Amino acid sequence: MKQVVAALILRDNKVLICQRTRHQPMPLKWEFPGGKIETGEQPHDALRRELDEELGITASIGDEVARLKHHYRNGGALELRFFVVREYQGEIDNRIFREVRWAALAELPQFDFLEADLKLVKDLAAGKII
Repeated sequence: MKQVVAALILRDNKVLICQRTRHQPMPLKWEFPGGKIETGEQPHDALRRELDEELGITASIGDEVARLKHHYRNGGALELRFFVVREYQGEIDNRIFREVRWAALAELPQFDFLEADLKLVKDLAAGKII
């Protein structure tokens, strides 16, 4: 099972969401920034690395707020761990996505998120997390 970390980067009661490009797997789907934990890497370190690679920021990784397992129809399986990020250094620089934007938690269900993120999106919009 692939181990994945993702950030809920918060600012002014909004969260940063990212849209995949047409050339990535599951094109144009929305997601939270993050990625795969490499062998020997701790989750906090993996997320810090991914946020630097994808957005050019140095993040202070906060608490883990959700852990979900998801099995895709094609047989792929992953465990997703979501961490809160309230502080970071640097300006957000979109390095790999089609689009990044700040969205209010209540409006998250309006976006076409990855299937693995849908339960978390509903919980965020309902105020159950953070």
